[in-house]
Amino acid sequence: MEMEWEWMVEFGDGMIKPLAATAVVLMAIGLSYFQKLGLEWEMAYSIFRAFLQLSIIGFVLQFIFTQQNVIWILLAYLFMVTVAGYTAEQRAKHVPGGKYVAGASILVGTAATMSLLVVLNVFPFTPRYIIPVAGMMVGNAMTVTGVTMKRLRDDIKVQTVLVETALALGATPRQATAEQVKRALVIALSPVLDNAKTVGLISLPGAMTGLIMGGASPLEAIQLQIVVMNMLIGASTVSSILSTYFCWPAFFTKAYQLETKVFNLD
Repeated sequence: MEMEWEWMVEFGDGMIKPLAATAVVLMAIGLSYFQKLGLEWEMAYSIFRAFLQLSIIGFVLQFIFTQQNVIWILLAYLFMVTVAGYTAEQRAKHVPGGKYVAGASILVGTAATMSLLVVLNVFPFTPRYIIPVAGMMVGNAMTVTGVTMKRLRDDIKVQTVLVETALALGATPRQATAEQVKRALVIALSPVLDNAKTVGLISLPGAMTGLIMGGASPLEAIQLQIVVMNMLIGASTVSSILSTYFCWPAFFTKAYQLETKVFNLD
């Protein structure tokens, strides 16, 4: 009970600056009002929701960190993957079973990347390291996977004649959609790669900035950020490629024909 009270006191004292920082949101709301953008309520709702969600997750993480139990790590990870799958489906809403395709792709892609990092002793398998790392990977994989699925489905729809011709000539679904898959992956992964190319030149990423503001040396922050960029590229690439494979059961029939109802949903 005493420990819980200390958490509350620490939380209350630490929220003074975040609350003061809402002044810039009020400035944005005021500008939206004078410019007649109609975004005032959405801005207020967004910042309130972010405040509420981050406050709750802060207490949840504080609890998990004190438990040092693998079960809690896995539960937190699976929760993030589940939410990410549902969110990615909103972007690719015309892909049947999109949340399952995205969820499975994100799960395998991030789990493989995270396992490799643990095996190589880059991160210890503890809640304090694994949960933040998993969160960053899942968030990026969610965005990339959603874009990949949407772009692939849209490109196949636009080029239905080319795909059906290739299938009629004996091509497999992968062969018939090779160009569409390549285009979808390139478009989805480009922002991740562009970010890696310009990191440190245009902006300082969140992980690096947080460490520096927390008192770590710039060299230590750089080392961590390099690891973060590597794992984001790895997880995003694996997840996006897997999503193209997992989409095929919905895009094609067992007879290797296009599932026309999927491309007539618009």
